[in-house]
Amino acid sequence: MSKIMVVEDDASLREIYSIRITAEGYEVVSAGDGEEALAVAVREKPDLILSDIMMPKISGFDMLDILRSTPETADIKVVVMTALSAEDQRQRGERLGADRYLVKSQVGIEDVVNTIHEVLGDREAPAAAPSPENTPPPTPEVAPVPAPEVAPTPAPVAGPIPTPEAVPEPAAETPTPEPTLTEPVTEAPAPEPAAEATPLEPAPETTITEPVPETPAPEPQANNGQPAA
Repeated sequence: MSKIMVVEDDASLREIYSIRITAEGYEVVSAGDGEEALAVAVREKPDLILSDIMMPKISGFDMLDILRSTPETADIKVVVMTALSAEDQRQRGERLGADRYLVKSQVGIEDVVNTIHEVLGDREAPAAAPSPENTPPPTPEVAPVPAPEVAPTPAPVAGPIPTPEAVPEPAAETPTPEPTLTEPVTEAPAPEPAAEATPLEPAPETTITEPVPETPAPEPQANNGQPAA
């Protein structure tokens, strides 16, 4: 990360430039006059100094002269930003070793930021706008041809692939039996009546005589407890 030092005696301008340069990703240190800037430059070793010219104690021109004559700060890039727009002042700044000389009334804060990028070489300066004489005529717009609509491809269905149903084979035709000629049935002669049977005489009945049971003889009775004589 590059380090930038902002040298400006106006505190509000110094804060505005510091905030905008910090937004570009740079580390920013500041000083309120040329004398303070020399001490901060030796201590912080910034990669670039953005400095005003008209300041108390030591002016920007004197500060630039001392920076270039001091080995520790001779290689620091310096962008001068001043209200002095005279050509002799510009030439003096370039002669003392300023890398860029900007007039405040002619540039804005974005121009200052772009100049810092250009001097540090971390971004190319924006290209100049073409002059009206060299501007090519605009190319007529061609209406875009609509692309043919393509039917969406159906998404594959998850799951087993259905097996096609088997088509039943046609049943074999059963040949129809041919009609069989039946011969006429000859009627059988009626049976002759049987001769009447002679009635049988009944057998004589057998009489069964049951045996007569024998009657036991009576036992002699005792006479008043006396034995029989």
